[in-house]
Amino acid sequence: MPKAHFVTMLSLFALMAAIARADTVSYTGSLTSPEDSTSGAIIITLPDPGTLGLQTWSFGGGTNAAGAVISAGGFDPFVSVFQGTGSTALFINGTSDVLGGFAGCPPGKEVDIGGLVCGDIKMDLSLAAGTYTVLLTDGDYIPSGVFETAGMLGDGFTDLTGGAFQTCNVVGSTTTCATDTANWAIDITTPSGVAAVPEPAALPVSSIAFLALGTTYGWRRRRILASARHAVQ
Repeated sequence: MPKAHFVTMLSLFALMAAIARADTVSYTGSLTSPEDSTSGAIIITLPDPGTLGLQTWSFGGGTNAAGAVISAGGFDPFVSVFQGTGSTALFINGTSDVLGGFAGCPPGKEVDIGGLVCGDIKMDLSLAAGTYTVLLTDGDYIPSGVFETAGMLGDGFTDLTGGAFQTCNVVGSTTTCATDTANWAIDITTPSGVAAVPEPAALPVSSIAFLALGTTYGWRRRRILASARHAVQ
């Protein structure tokens, strides 16, 4: 074999090995409605215990792990993690800007909605080996498992969306609202380069185009009970 070809093949093998070892995968997608609980589902299997890292980008925008520039303006997501798949998957943890905590800014960016608002989420969870469901829903479409001792994915959702993608910020007596799109974007980091397996509607960033969906309505948000905030801490 000529030396030049041999070097080229070695370089190719090195590149393939680097891809195989990559531990962060970027995904984007779109919800069909504020009450969509399936289009943002991604299944992950961890062969060994480790830390699962999640970072969303679509609310404030930024550059994801794949080097793609994500536009701001997507809905502020509720990111939740369930152990297992399907209706019996057990709720582990999750939050949105409505509940507070797990703020993903930076590296995500804040958005000026009558004041700076961080809607992106960053979570790092230490998990045992097993299969998990990562789910992105609208920030006001909250898995009922949040409020339960042993909540499951099949327990449904608490819907505070009012049927629209919208984020409002209350400062004193002034309420300012922004109309969001249906887009979401997330980086998923696994402890050993385990690839996440998206549900049919959730494809890797290289395989899906953003779909903008603009809707409006007149009232929304920041009225979640303190007990809900406590439930996810």
